[in-house]
Formats: sequence, C-alpha cells, structure tokens
Amino acid sequence: MNGRLNRLRIVGGSHRGRILHFPDVRGLRPTADRVRETLFNWLQGEVSGGRVLDLFAGSGALGLEALSRGAAEAIFVERARPAVQALRENLRRFVLDDRARVITGDARRFLAGPPDPFDLVFLDPPFAYDLLGEIARQLTEGGWLATGAWIYLEQDSARDWPSLPEHWQVHHQTRAGKAACGLVRFDPS
Repeated sequence: MNGRLNRLRIVGGSHRGRILHFPDVRGLRPTADRVRETLFNWLQGEVSGGRVLDLFAGSGALGLEALSRGAAEAIFVERARPAVQALRENLRRFVLDDRARVITGDARRFLAGPPDPFDLVFLDPPFAYDLLGEIARQLTEGGWLATGAWIYLEQDSARDWPSLPEHWQVHHQTRAGKAACGLVRFDPS
C-alpha cells in the first residue's frame, strides 16, 4: 500500500451519493458504479431484509451498497488488513457497523467453518486467481446458501465462465470493460 486513498460513491438507497474511501492495495479492484447500478436493478426488491455475504470484500462497495438498500445484515470477508481497516472505518462513518461484521481472513478458510445461510452472496475474487468454480462449490456443498439465494459473480472477461454447481440458474450476464458479471439463483427444488 502506498498510503493513497481511493474513492467510490454509493449509487442507491439511504446512503446514495455518500463517498467511501479505500486504500490502494494490490489486486483490489472495486466493482464500477455502473455495474453496481445494473446489479441492483437486477435485484430490485430482493435485497431488503436479507442476509448478505461479501466474500473477497476489498473496498466493501457491494456489501455497503446492499446495506444502503435495506439488507438486514452483511458479513464482509477480506484478507488485506489495510482494506479491512478502511472498511471498518466506512461502516462506522455510515453508521452501519451495527448491521455488519468484518472478518479478516481468507474466503476459502471462512467457508470451511460452520455454515450460516445467506440470501445474497457477492463473489468477486481477484482477477489474478481462478477461484470462482472452487468457491461456488464450497458455498453450495457447505450449506452457505439459503433456498432462493442470489449469487453475484464477477471475473476477468478474458476467462470462460467456470462450470457452476447444480441448482445454480443463470439469470443475467453482462460485460463491462475487463469484467464479466453474472447473477445466478440457487434453487435446489
């Protein structure tokens, strides 16, 4: 980290227009404003009151956006300590820390623990690693997804999508710059 702070704005909900700050950490690549806006348009009416898991949280933009739009609770998992510190500070500044928990650590290790199902999961690992398929399997096999849960996927657009677990139904896909994005629903019925 070089000490420089970057900025993003919350695009909707009760904290619309508020600026969040995050450090310049190698590999940290927040989801762009217009992609977040598209994602939450896709999720219209599905966020309020839900439990959210933001794996590979980075800046925390996705989870913070969900909290701004009425999610009941968000768990952020991030291993870079400067990003964790900035995320905790942003939660305090936005007075959202009573509805959120930040866990410092590896997403795969977190998913190896006892499950507590979520309604919405943001899965946006660093583009340098090919983790989507592995993490998707851990989420499903580990019992981390509530029935009907939504999962947002983001990866390098140069990669082919990994095979997704059974019962994951693709609802939307788009590309924005170097990012390929998708929204899937977990439906075991």
